[in-house]
Amino acid sequence: MPGRSQRTSGSVAMDDYLEQILHLIVAKGYARAVDISKNLGISQASVTNMLRKLDSEGLVKHEKYRGTVLTDEGHRIARAIIERHETLTRFLRLFGLDEETIYRDVEGMEHHVSRPTLAVIRAIADLLEGNPALLEEARRKVDPQT
Repeated sequence: MPGRSQRTSGSVAMDDYLEQILHLIVAKGYARAVDISKNLGISQASVTNMLRKLDSEGLVKHEKYRGTVLTDEGHRIARAIIERHETLTRFLRLFGLDEETIYRDVEGMEHHVSRPTLAVIRAIADLLEGNPALLEEARRKVDPQT
């Protein structure tokens, strides 16, 4: 939509929290502030403040000492964030970049890539995966030594 932001949520920090909450729920069945704090390397007080903000924005339901769950909207946004991360990672892996570089670059890109650009990257990744000769040609363009 013209003039409308392509971001799926309010900030990079909110994205990181929503992504982490969904990962914890999938892995453990619940997300607690202490686990979010540990995984993001942020103080528990800062996590609690952000959880209150996310709750007030209708993205999570947070109950002190009981844990945090995503609302439907929070879950939708978290899934979109994870999908961006996975698409960018998959695309960069096609070119044989080392995992550390991929991780660092994806962490920087995933919060800023628009939906239309992500759709282009996804389409190119799909095309390259389905056409090994084209993938090799693209790899040679990136690194003529291969």
